[in-house]
Amino acid sequence: MGGFMLAIATMGPYSSLLFLSAIKLLLLIHYIHPMHLHRWILGLQMFWQTCWHLYVQYQIYWLQEAPDSRLILAISALMLMTQRISSLSLDFQEGTISNQSILIPFLTYSLYFPALLGGPLCSFNAFVQSVERQHTSMSSYLGNLTSKISQVIVLVWIKQLFSELLKSATFNIDSVCLDVLWIWIFSLTLRLNYYAHWKMSECVNNAAGFGVYLHKHSGQTSWDGLSDGSVLVTEASSRPSVFARKWNQTTVDWLRKIVFNRTSRSPLFMTFGFSALWHGLHPGQILGFLIWAVTVQADYKLHRFLHPKLNSLWRKRLYVCVNWAFTQLTVACVVVCVELQSLASVKLLWSSCIAVFPLLSALILIIL
Repeated sequence: MGGFMLAIATMGPYSSLLFLSAIKLLLLIHYIHPMHLHRWILGLQMFWQTCWHLYVQYQIYWLQEAPDSRLILAISALMLMTQRISSLSLDFQEGTISNQSILIPFLTYSLYFPALLGGPLCSFNAFVQSVERQHTSMSSYLGNLTSKISQVIVLVWIKQLFSELLKSATFNIDSVCLDVLWIWIFSLTLRLNYYAHWKMSECVNNAAGFGVYLHKHSGQTSWDGLSDGSVLVTEASSRPSVFARKWNQTTVDWLRKIVFNRTSRSPLFMTFGFSALWHGLHPGQILGFLIWAVTVQADYKLHRFLHPKLNSLWRKRLYVCVNWAFTQLTVACVVVCVELQSLASVKLLWSSCIAVFPLLSALILIIL
């Protein structure tokens, strides 16, 4: 009920995008055999979602109109719903969920309110366990929420600091280094916005009782059951492939489960291609995910080539430092393309010397 009311209040008539998806889910669960359920749900849901993504592009690029903010919010919630119901359908196919007779839990799972606010992805079995689990101690509960809210405040403050830096006169001087540095800080500012959003979503889920796990051996309570990763761990990644695995952790796990593990030909490129489709197929997004796929594949080849030659400590440290800088600059290109979405992002990227780094990845992939 909470998710139903929240959708209507925030999305207005566009909340029907979610309600129709939920009704379609229940009908397919009721009438389709579990072994064929995933194909139907994923196919129909991605078709429904992609139609609305293309409609938004039609408004932006053809009509030159700004889409309704409620529609954008509804599509964002629809993308998260696609994750949940496709994960649910695959669980049916794999036999981890057997009871199809009671449909109310599936409806509740598809529309529960913390998921509508921005994730992270929670499996159906974990959702049921969280609903059935008894409440934890109030001191642990309040301590965890206070800690995570403090982290959100710090992330927002740092993001604001970088935003003011980008607006300052520091970057008015024409310089190759300052040009690259500006785009890197701009990308970092965009990423900090994601980190703050994910941490806040984690807080909302914890406040509602989701993402809490009790370790059997130690008896201690963990509040990190639903997390999209740590900002420090992700940003410290010294390889593009490691960054790709740490970024938006629950979505990465979903893509691995839905696409990568089920594809025999070019699973990496198929996964990034599906991710571009799921995000909306804007021109910047297509280029961004193509850059990311090429960079990750090149990273695998380069690591296999150089790893046997790293036979001394200073070589290993040099490799880590250089590769960390390369990862940061390449990820900056990806984030700018994906976030700006339009051809403006492509022009911004290729007018800067930072475009050398994606080209270097493509060169490595060709040579090795």
